[in-house]
Amino acid sequence: MPIRQMKESSEQHLVIKAQANAPMNPVPKVLKTSQNGKSPPHQEPTQDAKLPSQNPAPAKNSRRRRGRGVQKAGQCDTSSGVKPPTTYQLPSGSSENASHLGGREMGFPSSSRSLRFPPRPGLGQAGTRCMVKANHFFAELPDKDLIHYDVTITPEVASKNVNRNIIAELVKLYRESDLGMRLPAYDGRKSLYTAGELPFSYREFNIKLVDEEDGINGPKREREYKVAIKFVARANLHHLGQFLVGKCADAPQEALQVLDIVLRELSSKRYYPVGRSFFSPEIKTPQRLGDGLESWRGFYQSIRPTQMDMSSAAFIEPLPVIEFVAQLLGKDALSRPFSDSDHVKIKKALRGVKVEVTHRGHVRRKYRISGLTSQPTRELMFPVDDQCMKSVVDYFQEMYEFTIQYTHLPCLKVGNQKKANYLPMEACKILGGQRYTKRLNEKQITALLKVTCQRPKDRENDILQTVQHNAYNQDLYAKEFGIKISEKLASVEARVLPAPWLKYHDTGKEKNCLPQVGQWNMMNKKMINGSKVTRWACINFSRIVQESVARSFCNELAQMCQVSGMEFNPEPVIPIYSARPEHVEKALKHVYHASSKLKGKELELLLAILPDNNGSLYGDLKRICETDLGLISQCCLTKHVFKISKQYLANVSLKINVKMGGRNTVLVDAVSWRIPLVSDIPTIIFGADVTHPENGEDSSPSIAAVVASQDWPEITKYAGLVCAQAHRQELIQDLYKTWHDPVRGTVSGGMIRDLLISFRKATGQKPLRIIFYRDGVSEGQFYQVLLYELDAIRKACASLEPNYQPPVTFVVVQKRHHTRLFANNHKDRASTDRSGNILPGTVVDSKICHPTEFDFYLCSHAGIQGTSRPAHYHVLWDENNFTADGLQSLTNNLCYTYARCTRSVSVVPPAYYAHLAAFRARFYVEPHSQENDTASNGVQATCAAGESAVRPLPALKENVKRVMFYC
Repeated sequence: MPIRQMKESSEQHLVIKAQANAPMNPVPKVLKTSQNGKSPPHQEPTQDAKLPSQNPAPAKNSRRRRGRGVQKAGQCDTSSGVKPPTTYQLPSGSSENASHLGGREMGFPSSSRSLRFPPRPGLGQAGTRCMVKANHFFAELPDKDLIHYDVTITPEVASKNVNRNIIAELVKLYRESDLGMRLPAYDGRKSLYTAGELPFSYREFNIKLVDEEDGINGPKREREYKVAIKFVARANLHHLGQFLVGKCADAPQEALQVLDIVLRELSSKRYYPVGRSFFSPEIKTPQRLGDGLESWRGFYQSIRPTQMDMSSAAFIEPLPVIEFVAQLLGKDALSRPFSDSDHVKIKKALRGVKVEVTHRGHVRRKYRISGLTSQPTRELMFPVDDQCMKSVVDYFQEMYEFTIQYTHLPCLKVGNQKKANYLPMEACKILGGQRYTKRLNEKQITALLKVTCQRPKDRENDILQTVQHNAYNQDLYAKEFGIKISEKLASVEARVLPAPWLKYHDTGKEKNCLPQVGQWNMMNKKMINGSKVTRWACINFSRIVQESVARSFCNELAQMCQVSGMEFNPEPVIPIYSARPEHVEKALKHVYHASSKLKGKELELLLAILPDNNGSLYGDLKRICETDLGLISQCCLTKHVFKISKQYLANVSLKINVKMGGRNTVLVDAVSWRIPLVSDIPTIIFGADVTHPENGEDSSPSIAAVVASQDWPEITKYAGLVCAQAHRQELIQDLYKTWHDPVRGTVSGGMIRDLLISFRKATGQKPLRIIFYRDGVSEGQFYQVLLYELDAIRKACASLEPNYQPPVTFVVVQKRHHTRLFANNHKDRASTDRSGNILPGTVVDSKICHPTEFDFYLCSHAGIQGTSRPAHYHVLWDENNFTADGLQSLTNNLCYTYARCTRSVSVVPPAYYAHLAAFRARFYVEPHSQENDTASNGVQATCAAGESAVRPLPALKENVKRVMFYC
């Protein structure tokens, strides 16, 4: 496809450096923990790992619920630290009014800037102390007054680029006179900033701007604009300084915005901006990706003390339209008329794209494509006057002496639909600089990853070269505003948390395991709770896999499951059944019913062999099995069937075990009742995520998923529920809801309530503490998500029992940020893993983190290729009063309990599982999902009241939603 792909940027962060740093507690170089030895802790569970059903008598929690939730806003403190809050504002639905919430429908609380997140409870001290480098560059605060002016341009202009051109022309004409030599920074809309006051508080200017679109070497039109500049206010940099040293709770957004705009000025002129990233083929030679793609090097730049989302962009390559079509359909497509599918593909690709005409010499008029004609060019006629019709072919020949070669192809429609003009494809060229937002195909993505994947040392060097290339200290705007940028990566204090001991079954040779550099294996170990599979079957959808090969593969897999600790019947219930992918539903139902007829027992597990490129087969199979038949399935690709590896079989056996209700491993500290604020009282850990449809899919719903631990104290089994909700809605609508039933009256439901009930059924106890990991939330949504979803948790609890309000800790998990951490010395093998990345367990909670709030970066995994990205955890509510060590260690240790592999993972497992469940549910949205089918009865697959436009997902079967079906 003829588009330019912008390479993921070399991330660089410009972090404002405070003039005075808050004191930090000294930490010894190596800190002892209970799990940092060569042997496991002395306490062990019983041989069969069967845990007592009743609680042991836990020690009383001396830190019991001090209510460190959202702090009430206050003024900046002028003392040496943050003033402790004296009052707290809880969302509606908290314990004060819990008894009145059961029958009330959940409202939509609005976010309030009067709320503040929990303060940092001190710095963490556990682990081995070390230094790392971050892709942050310290910036010194200016000592000049920053003045804000309002800009009004008449007539109003929609384009920020045109606005910038107008202000640039104004500065060029009047800087030395009316502007008093000031060099202003402009945001492209309404705000203009200067370092010191202008000689006026209000003035109007008349600016003439040449219209560059009118032609080359020909007459050009001038457009005249009136620009009014009016004084607004001074930016408060003292407030920013107070915030950075922890004496003020809220970040002064205006001051940060000013500094950000100042540094964007020069970069916007030198590079192509996309959000907060800047791209250019001059930074590094573009690399070809194939199919008309090339990668550009870019960098992400932000002067905010917190990080934003990923920056990666694709651009349409500036080609003649006829070349674009040839690359999209193949060169032979130009020699024949378009098929219906060709027409649809080209229309979709070109709609909205800007082009310029090439058949008029110096005149290069620009248009936006609105569609394609349904007829070929040679058949197109248009009225010249009331009596005469003329063909498009004749018109271009007579008017422009332009002979249309591809008369069998359709014309482009440009302009609006009511009065569209026709342009031959060969007379147009695509304009450069147009962002491409549609999905890349797998081939393009693979090629891009090969180019963008960089070892940590190489990435660090590229970042430093980019900073030097930008020469911030020579930037006229930085000099004007007194901003100084360091050219060195920030050195940051870090700690490497120890890996936790893992418990396996006592019948294995290795009963306990201490992972080494984030990984281990299943050799000499048995699953701590192996599941039992007696009735299973296999369907082979791959025509190149013979029955004997499939049978051999199934035998090998069954043996691996047995060796790993499962009770697995070596023989299937019925012989391996071969079927074609297009008959998936028929084949599944045949095997299911044929297996269930024997001895009258239902099938427990289905193995499915799929072609390597199977299109919609995988999704169709999962949808039918999980929402129609209630059948647990495990899919295997043809390439793995032909090339059987022990590692692959071991990983598949891990997945089968947890899908069938077993456990692979547990934390030794969990079964020894030694995890702070988890082991003392029944604790449930939630994970939640929302996945949104891809760009261009305007009607597809967003999918929300919530998982929750169903065992305590082990905390390894997670049941999951899913729900469709409004397009791109980030707040999870179905956490709690009520509806009216004609017989029962007001009925309560929702995902939180149902998972709390299932926890009690599974453990015999109600949760007395809730830990909620929420994935996929950007910084700008923190308040809104917290208020809405914490309120839903409160109401779900209150609906189960009056005054039932277990303390909640609400943590946002972020992976889409730009922070990267590098080893202080890349040659020191003791401080890196095999890929050259920082060691798993590396945690940072100072300097590059929030000055006052409870957040930290944790790299919990070992790198495989490229540069590891740490996860960012930000605590928005904490009634359990976690210490920094407590939450950091819990989060890191949980990353070793991920069920699908013997490696620690990069995101805490409940959040990871929620992401998998939401991704799985995308397959449940059938192609005809917009039709008015009858809704399913399952609460778990419906969406919240008021979302009638969203078709509910089909309900998960009861036996499916109790297990980790999404693994």
